Amino acid sequence: MKKIKYIIIIFILLCSFILLTISSYANTISKSLSNNFLRLHILANSDSKKDQDLKLKVRDNILEYMNTLTFENISKNDAISIVQKNINNFQNIAEKTIKEEGYSYPIKIELGNFYFPTKIYGNISLPAGFYDALKIEIGEAVGQNWWCSLFPPLCFVDISSGVIDEESTEELKENLSEEEFSIITNDSETIKLKFKLIEIFSK
Repeated sequence: MKKIKYIIIIFILLCSFILLTISSYANTISKSLSNNFLRLHILANSDSKKDQDLKLKVRDNILEYMNTLTFENISKNDAISIVQKNINNFQNIAEKTIKEEGYSYPIKIELGNFYFPTKIYGNISLPAGFYDALKIEIGEAVGQNWWCSLFPPLCFVDISSGVIDEESTEELKENLSEEEFSIITNDSETIKLKFKLIEIFSK
């Protein structure tokens, strides 16, 4: 009987160790990804076609302005500083776009740390978790959203082909560890499992 108790205790301790190891790994990767990305997040007023079209017009005008700023060869802190200095301009551009399209929705813009579900952008996938982001809310902000990455700079990539170009891929490699890069760009079964574990433990 004592032997069975010892086996049960050892089994519980082993399971606890494995669970703690997985949790530590998932939290480390999740935190590192969060620290290495600055996202742009735009939420539509609703899921109606008109509101979704409006969201894309706001996106296009915001990105057109961001294209005049410098988001290449800089650090994440530099990117955050650029966004902070221009946040009133982003607000004005969004409000002007809304007005020109014949709407009167209020615009709320906030730079902060927000929870994101799993998101796919081109051929990269970011697991669910908390990320720094510039969030632009249109009206009720309950419609489908759009996102990209301001740092590393992926917002200016044409993703209609579903593939991030070579230059942007190199940007990702330079700013992420080999493990992190593999997790967000690889679709092998092992990586899918790691990705799922990060999603689970990030919550």
